[in-house]
Amino acid sequence: MLKAGFKWMFLIIGTMIGAGYASGRELWQFFGDDSSLAILLFSLMFTLCCKAILDISYKKQTGHYLPVLRTLVGKHLTAVYDWMIIIYLFTTTVIMLAGSGATWQAFNFSYRLGVLAIIIPLILLFVWDVKGIVIVNSFVLPLLISGLLFVLILFIRDQELSLFGHFHEMSNWMAAFPFTALNILPLIAVLGAIGNQVRHKGEIWIASVGSGMILGSVSYLYNNSLIQISEDIILYEIPLFAILKHYPYEMMLFMSLMLWIAIFTTAASGTLGLVTRFREYVRQPLWILAMAVIAIMLPFTSFGFSTLIEYLYPLYGVLNLYVLVSLLLYPILSRFKIR
Repeated sequence: MLKAGFKWMFLIIGTMIGAGYASGRELWQFFGDDSSLAILLFSLMFTLCCKAILDISYKKQTGHYLPVLRTLVGKHLTAVYDWMIIIYLFTTTVIMLAGSGATWQAFNFSYRLGVLAIIIPLILLFVWDVKGIVIVNSFVLPLLISGLLFVLILFIRDQELSLFGHFHEMSNWMAAFPFTALNILPLIAVLGAIGNQVRHKGEIWIASVGSGMILGSVSYLYNNSLIQISEDIILYEIPLFAILKHYPYEMMLFMSLMLWIAIFTTAASGTLGLVTRFREYVRQPLWILAMAVIAIMLPFTSFGFSTLIEYLYPLYGVLNLYVLVSLLLYPILSRFKIR
């Protein structure tokens, strides 16, 4: 049970920590100054949402997200949010591909080469079906989180920053709601695909509480560091590089690899949500479906990484608020059998 719980926890974190989050761009877009309470609220709501999604997936033994969505928003709105999820997963995965291009571009490689570099391993991953993604996340996510925490703690120590110097600044607390809502749809899509693989309710608690605590802690440390370099962030496509400029080139090279891994795991999660949704209509192996979906995505990567995040992420954050409220109320409503 413990091993399986950690497996789902890393799947959740892999879905969440993508190009936008690991680079710092997404955190800075929503948080920044006065956001300590917002990050705490996000951590709590994220835990509750993961628990609710996994409870529904486990109860219904789902193989894709549609039954979960129908439970949350009702049959009348299911079609609307189904299309929203499809569009969201599509555009988010495009952002991940663009993030790979931006990472390679930082080392003076071609942007297009960086986009293409992620495509082949992404398609090959689906040769092993859903198990391939779960295994990859279990191996690479601990390394990614450790590397990110190491850099942030090192930066805070070297710059002699106070861990709780901005803790009393809470006026931006409302940002927690669109930020959490932004990440709800991919969670529904990915966790809805593994409901029939969860064996015990204990796995759900481990995955939900563990992912909420880890993401809350990393978000607080990351945001606290970015506040100190706010004047430099506008000069960088990827804010993480504004922190890494204080360290040797080898450190930047290592964290760029970690960033690319974060991009890859989220691209894999987005593609997983799409291909499992359409698998029952198109009787083909997942890797063939993945190849077809990625081929359609390629032309859209030319819009650029930060541009996509700047306009699409806030929009989705607002549109998903209804689903967020449904998830937060689900334990109460299901207990009293109102639904």
